[in-house]
Amino acid sequence: MTTADAQPATIADRVDQMRRDMAGHLPEEVSAVFAAEQAVLDARGIPANIAAPGDTVPDVQLLDVHGAPTTLAAQLDGRPAVIVLYRGAWCPYCNLALRAYQENLVPQLQQRGIPLLALSPQKPDGSLSTQEKNELTFTVLSDPANQLATALGVLTAPTEGSRTAQRALGLDLTAVNADGGFGVPMPTVVIVDGASTIRWIDVHPNYTTRTEVADIVAAVDSLN
Repeated sequence: MTTADAQPATIADRVDQMRRDMAGHLPEEVSAVFAAEQAVLDARGIPANIAAPGDTVPDVQLLDVHGAPTTLAAQLDGRPAVIVLYRGAWCPYCNLALRAYQENLVPQLQQRGIPLLALSPQKPDGSLSTQEKNELTFTVLSDPANQLATALGVLTAPTEGSRTAQRALGLDLTAVNADGGFGVPMPTVVIVDGASTIRWIDVHPNYTTRTEVADIVAAVDSLN
């Protein structure tokens, strides 16, 4: 692989490259709506009521990629784990981050015996699409009613203007979300210990930014 072909070192680098590649592909009025929403999200910052280290992650009802019921407790099975909350298969920033985690995070977590779980509010077929499209080897689950996002205090929703812009692009969140609503989690990474106690949490109100692999690995190592 040549230097020119090499993947950018960070998720932020990958986002910058994706934005350059996408420039001019979206209608100008749509791009303006999304840019305005992102500016508002930046201004609001991280909510004051988010969960904190020491809090317990509740057991919630989930669906696997085939629609079979499961629970967070069953998936964790008493193990420390990294949990990623993402918006859905329709979100290019989510797909980019999940691919980066597959390529650069999963091998490091495997060396440490730590599983990675990814949850979104989309229907199971969306979870399956996410897993297949990005060739993910880690567990992808549906949280049909945004239970975990609500418990962590990171539940949000696109603005009305953004929902209109999304529909103009062929996306209707009420059709892809399992509960038929607009709710989505702020991109969030949580590290829990074997007792489901939060040891580390990183929340990104602006969905165009994500937790970097190096930060997750450093946080995992700091728990030992």
